[in-house]
Amino acid sequence: MLGFALQLVEAPLSSPVVQLALAAALGLFLGLEREWSQKSAGVRTFSLISLLGAVFTLLADELAGGGSLVLVGGVLVIAQGVLLAVRGLVDEERDGLSLTTSVSMLVAYGVGAMVATGFVLEGVTVAVISSLLLVLKRELHAFADSLSRQEVRSATEFAILAFVVYPLLPTDAVTFTLPAIGIESLAIEPRVVWLMVVTVAGIGIVNYAVVQTYGGRGIAVTGFFGGLASSTAVVGTMLDHVRDEPDATAYAVAAILLANAAMATRNLVIAVVFTLSAGLLVDAVIPLLVVVVGSFVVAALTADWGESVEMDLESPFSLRYVLGFGAVFLVVLVVGAIAQEQVGSTAFVLTAVLTGLVSSAGATTSAVLLFRAGTVDAETAVLAVLLSTASSIVVKGALTWVGPNREFARKVATYSTGLLVAAGLAAVLVLV
Repeated sequence: MLGFALQLVEAPLSSPVVQLALAAALGLFLGLEREWSQKSAGVRTFSLISLLGAVFTLLADELAGGGSLVLVGGVLVIAQGVLLAVRGLVDEERDGLSLTTSVSMLVAYGVGAMVATGFVLEGVTVAVISSLLLVLKRELHAFADSLSRQEVRSATEFAILAFVVYPLLPTDAVTFTLPAIGIESLAIEPRVVWLMVVTVAGIGIVNYAVVQTYGGRGIAVTGFFGGLASSTAVVGTMLDHVRDEPDATAYAVAAILLANAAMATRNLVIAVVFTLSAGLLVDAVIPLLVVVVGSFVVAALTADWGESVEMDLESPFSLRYVLGFGAVFLVVLVVGAIAQEQVGSTAFVLTAVLTGLVSSAGATTSAVLLFRAGTVDAETAVLAVLLSTASSIVVKGALTWVGPNREFARKVATYSTGLLVAAGLAAVLVLV
């Protein structure tokens, strides 16, 4: 017995014996939750179903017309699942309409077939994910019940952008020639462009969830994660708080600084991640890190991070906002390319600065795309990223003067200026 076990361990995954054993083990694993939940089918049934899938698949490779054997096995599993579902419906006190168990049985059969076909890692992945879905039943139902109509709609729209539109886009760069407006050659990578759009939208969704969950528990969460979702929303929220509670000035200033840190972090991620294959924009890292670290240090020294504050974000994802963001950086992409071609680097950087007043992420994205295409050099792209980040910090400081609390506005202006000076010195040391 021990010798057989050693042979099984030493055998390769392509060995039919190993595949059969693994299929049975994965089926047993899937059946654990069903057994624990006292359903009609448990560990033995699931293990046998997965083993059956592996057996039929292995036989299909050896027999003429064996593919129909796998199909027949799948039909039998479906029929058995239907019978269990009907039985549960008739005997409602025992099991209820057990559609989940029926579908899980078909998954177990599929896992066995995948393992026997050689897709071992894929089969294990399916088994683990399926088991998690079964175990987290209550949590998933509670999460789904807590979603608003707007949140469900936002998730659907994001899924369309990320998993439907993205795969349809060309994988290679597309070159445009627009001599009428002074562009001889402009290369754009559609998938990279769309991935940036999806990335920005994904950041907003994740941080919407964080703010909704923890937003009332501390200024650090509200400022930083709220800033990733919408730095303008942070400014608006803080203006409301200091207008109603003048004593809240300290933590309101900290929230603005942390929103700046979030914005700089987002730009840093875009500038680094999307230039890995084209040569990193290394010179942008240190100045942006100065903004991030400096904002956190000042916020930590000037405010009580345990202060509670609520932040109202209407939606985790806005299709209009995302498409608007895409339009902004595509406009900057074209205008920047024209400016670079006709006037030079200075005009492109100026375009990025002006765009940063509206969307520093849009300006950063455009600079990265032009750098990837070879339209602008690394130094110009870095300047565009840094100056658009600076203009975003300036505009948030300017927005604070709209409110009646001049102390709040002065402190934001003072600390923002200090951060900009420190980041500027870092940029000079890096670039010169």
